[in-house]
Amino acid sequence: MNEEIQDRLHKEDMHLASIKKRSMAFFVDEMLLSFLLIIGLGNSFFEAKTVEEMILLTNTFFLEYMAVKVVYQAFFIMQYGATLGKLLLKIRVVEIKTLQKPNVIVALNRSVVRVISEMLFYLGFLWGVLDPSRQAWHDKSANTLVIDA
Repeated sequence: MNEEIQDRLHKEDMHLASIKKRSMAFFVDEMLLSFLLIIGLGNSFFEAKTVEEMILLTNTFFLEYMAVKVVYQAFFIMQYGATLGKLLLKIRVVEIKTLQKPNVIVALNRSVVRVISEMLFYLGFLWGVLDPSRQAWHDKSANTLVIDA
């Protein structure tokens, strides 16, 4: 990790969130959004007779689902510095420059790159596991860190 960042975090008594906490928060957010997708599709989803029909139905709404993910991530990160999953796990996102919650542009940047990373086989998330400062591609792009709240 960059020594300057490490020193700033130490001075503010902040600690990077663990990969385990970040993974659990990711899981909570994904389950919540998946549940909302099923509710949004309503009867169509429950009327599907086979798994293939369910898959075709969800693929039909792929772009809309990705847009919901971007809006969800951007709104909660901008407003609270954390998504519902992150709030539950007591972690939050901060801008490296200010150590405050991200502004709307940074939050939107982060959420778009996050969704792109998901579409690229989660490679950006793997990067975050291997990175000393635990920054996934979306964190690198937005100059953010995920810390314990």
